[in-house]
Amino acid sequence: MLEVKDLVVRYSGLPVLQGVSISVQEGQTISVVGSNGAGKSTLLKAIMGAARVTGGSISFQGRDITRLRTELIVRQGLIYVPEDRKIFKPLSVEENLLLGAYSINDEAEKKRNLDYVYSLFPRLAERRSQIAGSMSGGEQQMLAIGRGLMSNPKLLMLDEPSLGLAPLMVAEVFDTVRKLRKEGRTVLLVEQNVREALELSDYAYVLQTGRIRHEGDSKELLNSDLVRQAFLGM
Repeated sequence: MLEVKDLVVRYSGLPVLQGVSISVQEGQTISVVGSNGAGKSTLLKAIMGAARVTGGSISFQGRDITRLRTELIVRQGLIYVPEDRKIFKPLSVEENLLLGAYSINDEAEKKRNLDYVYSLFPRLAERRSQIAGSMSGGEQQMLAIGRGLMSNPKLLMLDEPSLGLAPLMVAEVFDTVRKLRKEGRTVLLVEQNVREALELSDYAYVLQTGRIRHEGDSKELLNSDLVRQAFLGM
């Protein structure tokens, strides 16, 4: 579904991604793990056309999207939930969700998607009229994920969904990813929480200083000495 080949991204002339290659198959949950500053978020931004690519290529469902505008990438069915959530704080929960379905013209489909999001996040249903900016960080993260799901994404990319959340909310967010995986949705998950990401995904890439250093079956990576020593303190 998604093929990134030899991707190069530079900021002010300095390399941030240096020949990164990853692939995502339909129905998979793929994780990209690594420490802060490894280039994980830059990878997702490059895929979405929000970071300038200076080398390599990105294809989605067989179509080259390397230099496609972000709005056109979204219309292909590729949705990005950024680490800082980017919710519309003065608007209500439901207004935020409906903005996630701006590309859908069928009102019945919008209603079905809204019902689905509310079933996935009952707390959002309870607070549909609440101003989004007045909610907790964890609730805003649920809203950001829900808004991403409103457009029926073919591939959902989640950037550090657990960042800055209380442990209870972290557990809820990861439980949501687990549900999406069980439903057969295609998810690309970027996370600093290496253990959780590897436990949730089918296949994983370890990104360090802008390069893919290791990749493989998530369970095998979780049990590898290198990952356990480098990221799990074991």
